[in-house]
Amino acid sequence: MNTIIASTWQEMLRRKMLLITFVLTALFLAVFWFIADTVGADFANGGDLLMQYARRSAILSLGFFFGGFVVAFLAIFSSFSVISGEAEQGVLQSVLTRPIPRWKWYVGRWIGYVSLIGTYALVLFAAILLITNVHAGMTRDYSDIAVSLLLFLGAVPVLVGTSMVGSTVFSGIGNGVFMTMLYGAGWLGGMVEKVRGALPVESEVEATLSRIGALLSLIMPADGLNRRMQYVLTQGAGETIPFLTGGNPPSNAFVWYAGVFAIFAFGLGLWLFRRKDF
Repeated sequence: MNTIIASTWQEMLRRKMLLITFVLTALFLAVFWFIADTVGADFANGGDLLMQYARRSAILSLGFFFGGFVVAFLAIFSSFSVISGEAEQGVLQSVLTRPIPRWKWYVGRWIGYVSLIGTYALVLFAAILLITNVHAGMTRDYSDIAVSLLLFLGAVPVLVGTSMVGSTVFSGIGNGVFMTMLYGAGWLGGMVEKVRGALPVESEVEATLSRIGALLSLIMPADGLNRRMQYVLTQGAGETIPFLTGGNPPSNAFVWYAGVFAIFAFGLGLWLFRRKDF
């Protein structure tokens, strides 16, 4: 299994996917540094504490709003053709003829993607917090930071597991479209919640929007974990910019649901892979 994990890392490095991601991430962090410097310009001069807190929350929310997209699309486009793509090229057939149990190959691939993308997400999380701390200070409640980190990393196994399920059913391109639309549905659910919380609407309309947003978020909980993470990290102050973090944050029950979703996706993908003919 260790060989499968190492080969997954080598494959991502060989395809220069990580190199492109790191270059674009460096560009994003440079732009984010400039924005954080502009928004938190008065931090060094003191000033109103509530205003400083609101600016810090705005910077964090903006950084993780786009950081969530970066991690999500890296997870999707690194694993969307892991099974169907290799089967079409004949690579998978040659590997599975060796005395390697199918479950070890699948688990090794899953661990390889989750560990490598999770490491990238950890570095990105630390970079966003560091930039925010330089320009607007940061909370010293390390328990909130630890919980937020776990929530941010939690989106990775959700996305990788779902993408590998899709790869056992669809072709590479088909699964890429499927995963993009699925993640978009979850993101739209979050946007519905934000619109519901930001706009004055009637109670019946608000209830309908709430049900729609909740249903879409349950279909793909990755964006909901990101919204919950932002809420924990900013203690709700991010709602001062409602189109980034507005609306009711996902509950603890939703976080548990996301964990069950990730486990179910992993188990379903493994079951489908073991039964699939190549």
